[in-house]
Amino acid sequence: MTNVTKNDKTIKIKAPIVEALKKAYENPTYQFHIPGHTKGNGTLPEFKKLIGAKALTVDTTDEFDNLGTLHPATGPIKEAQELAAKAFGAKKTFFLLNGSTAGNLAIAMSLTQKGQKIITNRNCHRSVLTGMIISGAEPLWLIPNRFVEWGIWGNVTPESVEQMLKMHDDASMVWITNPTYEGVVSDIKSISIICKKYKVPLIVDEAHACLWNFNSHLPTPALQLGADAVVHSLHKTGGSMSQSSMLHIAENSMIDVDAVEKALKLLHTTSPSLMLLGSLDAARANLESPRGKKQLERAIANAKFLRREIDKMEHIHHLKPDFGYKTDITKVFIRADGLSGKRLESILEIDFNIEVESASDAGLLILSNLGNTRADMQYLVKCLQTIDKSHYSDICHLENKKHMPMLTPIIKMSLRDAFYSPKETIPKSQAIGRISGEVIAECPPGIAVLLPGELITKEHMPYLVDYDFIEVIK
Repeated sequence: MTNVTKNDKTIKIKAPIVEALKKAYENPTYQFHIPGHTKGNGTLPEFKKLIGAKALTVDTTDEFDNLGTLHPATGPIKEAQELAAKAFGAKKTFFLLNGSTAGNLAIAMSLTQKGQKIITNRNCHRSVLTGMIISGAEPLWLIPNRFVEWGIWGNVTPESVEQMLKMHDDASMVWITNPTYEGVVSDIKSISIICKKYKVPLIVDEAHACLWNFNSHLPTPALQLGADAVVHSLHKTGGSMSQSSMLHIAENSMIDVDAVEKALKLLHTTSPSLMLLGSLDAARANLESPRGKKQLERAIANAKFLRREIDKMEHIHHLKPDFGYKTDITKVFIRADGLSGKRLESILEIDFNIEVESASDAGLLILSNLGNTRADMQYLVKCLQTIDKSHYSDICHLENKKHMPMLTPIIKMSLRDAFYSPKETIPKSQAIGRISGEVIAECPPGIAVLLPGELITKEHMPYLVDYDFIEVIK
């Protein structure tokens, strides 16, 4: 229990896993169980010095030190998941230890079967496709709006969802990515109403929007808009450690919660990291605390400051919701006249020691995070001002490579059949006209260039510059 004093009132912020780990650290035992490094004594000294002896001391798994278990959830882990469900407005929350990927795989495994159709957006994460490979389900592609000038996918329209449901009365669910990686927001409320009209569940991959429930200046989260299940990557923007995420089931969800839990049990390790679980518990507690709320307010203010300053620049621009859609203000997608996104990224990194979230053909993505200070943002603005007034040129090999796949797949085989078919590896130059046998998706953002069963065309080649060989169906 952490006590926070605010206006002479003590606010109690409970973090059960964190508290249990602290108690275990303060009451050490003789350890004759996994992990075998035994509180760091069995690891490389340089590594122990780098990350700290304390971190290795609390690197344990469930069932020990009264920490509870993950499957089934018991003790502090169960309590932490219940607190998370309450914080995010869910009926049930599961902690995930392989990113939101684990949640997406569990949804596909538990809720779809071979041959069933899933309506999903073209720019879905590769984990959605992987889930379909496992279950045998097949995608029906929603093509979002294309923001051609920015080289990115935009929002999914409710009209396109309803049209797809009218055309395919055998569709088993609608699975939407919202927001997009670059922060473009779709009308989930209207899409939810349509899904209920056609009696199909709505799953929202909200991996990049775990902050929305904690500040009214951010878009409304899908759990409040009628989604049946939502995944959140707390490690992306919420403050937890890398690889830790959450899966939420809505209060009035039509999906089978027990089936989802059984799938997660199959997918999860039997030795879950208490450090990762504890970081999820800590992230939720921090977001609910006065400190966390202040950090989020600062992140939003920093993003507004950055956008205002870019508006004053001549050759650098930021994506604004100027034509019928919304954005998450903390995700600032920018482009510079005469420079590819990759070239702008390299200038920031090499000349100014700045690393951004990602870069694509036209621009790059900057995140205004909980941990960023105003000084961080002021330095970034200063560097962008320098670039704006300088005469940087692009680089040919960066100009000729594409990074954001904007193609509509031509499907010749089901994902599962193609993945398990006999395959061969051939030179990329011979791949046109063949059927892909693998998922090719650059991360970030993890959107597929090629998927199993897709016809390879000459239009794919600019996205495959870094690949000499392609796996195809024999």
